[in-house]
Amino acid sequence: MPSPVKLYDLAARDEDIRFSPYCWRVRFALAHKGLPVETVPWRFTEKAAIGFSGQGKVPVIVDDGRCVADSWKIAEYLEATYPDRPSLFNGQTGHALARFAAEWTDNVLVPTIARLILPEVHDMLHPKDQDYFKTTREAFFGCSLDDLAAGREAHLAALRQALRPLAATLEHQAYVAGEAPAYADHVVAAALQWLRVCSPHDVTSDQPALAGWFERMLNAYDGMAKAMSAAA
Repeated sequence: MPSPVKLYDLAARDEDIRFSPYCWRVRFALAHKGLPVETVPWRFTEKAAIGFSGQGKVPVIVDDGRCVADSWKIAEYLEATYPDRPSLFNGQTGHALARFAAEWTDNVLVPTIARLILPEVHDMLHPKDQDYFKTTREAFFGCSLDDLAAGREAHLAALRQALRPLAATLEHQAYVAGEAPAYADHVVAAALQWLRVCSPHDVTSDQPALAGWFERMLNAYDGMAKAMSAAA
């Protein structure tokens, strides 16, 4: 068994609560590869703790002395470094599908979820992170967290609409990648895990195929994702 991969993983006020969708992509990928992992709780204002990576965001992994940052680069690194373990992409076609899934998630799903849950994310953060989070997110979205909270119903409707192509796809196949989960599934499931951990909003129960897929992803890899506490 190889030495554990060290993953710097975004933590809430309660350091056992890990919620970053990008860190969850890496958690799923490591579990898919069957690699042991040691997570290091990290918070937004602890830039110095990952200064060795040359940048200030997680996820960051350290594997046998090698540092890799960025969830996509980490997935490609794991695939290249551990080719004898289950594949994240299953060839060039799967790699292309995963890239599309990542781009769709980054440009459509993550911003739509963010508008819905950022006020709740702010409230679960360590106090030392809250001012930084509020300032940077309000600048990015061009409105206050209070304004986002006031528009919650509209944001919830927009998220349900954004998820319709995914739900329709899953009516025809068990996973985004086809018959079994792969990195394309990890990317999308990680975004919904972010929603699940940080807020009580239900966006899957009215779409049976989507709900069934997400439940399978929560239970995958010995129930790793389901073991993380969800918002009440």
